[in-house]
Amino acid sequence: LRTHQWCFILFNVLLFHVLLFGADLLEEYFLRSLPLSYTDAKTLEIREQARQLDPEPLKANLSYTISSAETCSEQEIFLLILVSSSPENRTRRNVIRQTWGNMTDTRGYAVLTVFALGKPASTTTQLEINEESQEHRDIIEGSFIDSPETQTQKMLMSVEWTVTFCSHAQYILKADEDMFVGIPSLAEYLLSLTQLQDIYIGRVIHQGVPNRDPESPGFIPIHQYPEEFYPDYCDGSAFIMSQDVARKVFVASKEVAGSVPPDVFVGICAKKAGITPIHSSRFSGEKHISYNRCCYKFIFTSSNMEEDELFKAWKETSDGKDCFL
Repeated sequence: LRTHQWCFILFNVLLFHVLLFGADLLEEYFLRSLPLSYTDAKTLEIREQARQLDPEPLKANLSYTISSAETCSEQEIFLLILVSSSPENRTRRNVIRQTWGNMTDTRGYAVLTVFALGKPASTTTQLEINEESQEHRDIIEGSFIDSPETQTQKMLMSVEWTVTFCSHAQYILKADEDMFVGIPSLAEYLLSLTQLQDIYIGRVIHQGVPNRDPESPGFIPIHQYPEEFYPDYCDGSAFIMSQDVARKVFVASKEVAGSVPPDVFVGICAKKAGITPIHSSRFSGEKHISYNRCCYKFIFTSSNMEEDELFKAWKETSDGKDCFL
């Protein structure tokens, strides 16, 4: 090949990698919201209450049918993963336990995965969950019936359980049960952070619009949320909070209506507590990213993963082989 042809090929290779990795950096830079001011008296009050929050009185709360509190106990957890799961979906929980949820350590830091459920409508399913909890000790079950209408309640229960029984967890990842989670890449990213508080990271949704269609299941009447747009929030399929953010969200939640979607609920609580969501496009949001081993070693999450895809992704990204330019 002639010199100009080699230059053309090299230019295209470099352009590809600039677009692949540079776009992520640019997106995070331009989509990062401006920091909130802490001059508001209510915001300062929420932050102070969160700082002084005593988990001991919360342990008397009987809102958990199953708690698995001993799973966390006093151990130092670097990353607590709360998987929002349907009561009937035991098969999926087992797949997670056999793949990415099987990681208990990354780079010498402890990782713990637990599943958050509401109560099933079926007595038979409840007996199966009781058995599953006895076997794995990783189930948190609320006293409410699990349904589309109680997902915000499940989110709040997860936050409450975290600040009550797992207050030593440094970071909390909330994830849906259909996700692939790249724990090593996520842990490496978290270890690189210089800001250690007010960490609320995910795929940030800007100017989300409340559902005003009365015929829709997710209908939000104006009297329940009068604003035209939701505040910035992280897509609920997967996002990260630091422990202090979980405490602030818990304190702020007492003044937020539970009628909004669960991810919006966390975003509203975060705003009240003076927390700005941080965008990372390495979270896929609700999108499924086509499988590529090196891509999956770089991203944090991918959604809508079939069980066979999950096994394949886990096996190939855990093979110890590096990815090069």
